[in-house]
Amino acid sequence: MGSSDLPGAWSAYGRLLQHLRKRAGLNQQALGEAIGYSLEHVASVEQGRRPAKVTFTAAADRVLEARGVLEVLQDEVDRAKLPQFFRNFALIEAEVVSRFSYDPLLVPGLLQTEGYARAVFAGHCPPLSEEIIDQHTEARLSRQKLLTRVPLAELSFVIGEEALRDPVGDAEVMRGQWQRLQEVGALRNVEVQVMPARRGFHPGKNGPFVVVESKEHRHFGYFESQGVGCLVQDAAEVSAFGLRYGKLRSQALNVEESARLIERMVGET
Repeated sequence: MGSSDLPGAWSAYGRLLQHLRKRAGLNQQALGEAIGYSLEHVASVEQGRRPAKVTFTAAADRVLEARGVLEVLQDEVDRAKLPQFFRNFALIEAEVVSRFSYDPLLVPGLLQTEGYARAVFAGHCPPLSEEIIDQHTEARLSRQKLLTRVPLAELSFVIGEEALRDPVGDAEVMRGQWQRLQEVGALRNVEVQVMPARRGFHPGKNGPFVVVESKEHRHFGYFESQGVGCLVQDAAEVSAFGLRYGKLRSQALNVEESARLIERMVGET
């Protein structure tokens, strides 16, 4: 990533951090020692070359007595770690009142464990650097605040059985992922359903997709493939997405049957 490609949110955070540090009468070395990071790390964050992690922000906010000013920017910093094609949709997703998705081949990102997410990004072609894998993983986990955000969003996930059985990472990663699905499925605003393998043709055979309703009650569709994302805003097309999703929910195992299937999978390992 060249300097011209660096996200504006990282640069803005870095300039604010530098201002707060100087106001506190600290040099980069002193700030690093106070928050447990190297001088090089602090310098990289201030120059916008490296995004701040939540732990960095919390420590800097405390030491610099910033009263939450840095923490306010953390969501923007995390969002800028996402792949570029996904960022516009991520802005909408963060504030939706409802989100319904169908994922036939992989566990959806909002439900992935850290181990599963890392395994997905590690398998990227062409290969990603360890730094980019870290950034994408952190950003994916940060998105999961939507699961418990207040006010609660209504969330529905229909996941292909193949996605649950196809190993991503080792056996320990998959067991942890199934257990994560059990935990999330117990949340009162979340429904997890499994589309059985060998169900025959259904609307999901054309690929994964998401339907969301914004806080302004506008409806959007979204789908992606091979690193290209498409935000759908045309009312007729979004309506068709909604109809397909309704059919998928009716053809998938219901919530209770799905929970029992996942429980059996955990017990088999």
